[in-house]
Amino acid sequence: MTSYKVWDPFVRVFHWALVAGFAANALFTDDESKLHEWLGYALVTLIAVRLVWGVIGPRYARFTSFWPTVSKVTAQVSDMATGRTRLHLGHTPLGALMIFNLLGAVLLIGVTGYMMTTDAFWGIDWVEEVHEALVTWAEISIVLHIAAVIWESRRTGVNLPRAMITGIKTVPDGARTDP
Repeated sequence: MTSYKVWDPFVRVFHWALVAGFAANALFTDDESKLHEWLGYALVTLIAVRLVWGVIGPRYARFTSFWPTVSKVTAQVSDMATGRTRLHLGHTPLGALMIFNLLGAVLLIGVTGYMMTTDAFWGIDWVEEVHEALVTWAEISIVLHIAAVIWESRRTGVNLPRAMITGIKTVPDGARTDP
C-alpha cells in the first residue's frame, strides 16, 4: 500500500463540521428555534470559507483540481461499468458533482431560511416549501453520498472515510492513479 497526504486539516474539519451542523439542524433542533437559525448561519459561513479555500487552499482542496468535466465523468462511469479501477488521489469526478450539489443545496437552504425571517418573505408559502424541498434533496443526496463512499471504498480498496479523518489516502501498490 502507498500513502498520500491528500486532505488538509481545514477540508477535514469543514467536512465533519458540515456533517454535524446539518445533522443537528435537520434532526435535533426545533425548526422555529434561534438555535436552528444560528446553526443555519454557521453552515452558510462554513461554506463561504470553503469556497475561498477552494480557490486559495492547497492542491487537493482547490476546485480546479477536481472540476468535473463531461469527459472526466464519462470516463469514471465507463471505468465503473467495465470493472476498471482508476484511483483518484483527490475527489473523483462523480464525487465532485456531489460536492457541488451539496454545497449548493446547503447554501440555498440557508438563503431560503434567511428569507423566511425577513419582512418581505415572512409567511410566504413558496419560500418555506422550497426550503423544505431543499432539505429533503440534501438528505437524499447525503444518503447517496454515504452509499457511494462505501461502494467506492469496497470497489477500489481505498478506505475513503478513514482518508477524510486522517487526511491520508492509502491506495493499493501499483494501482493506476489520476492525480
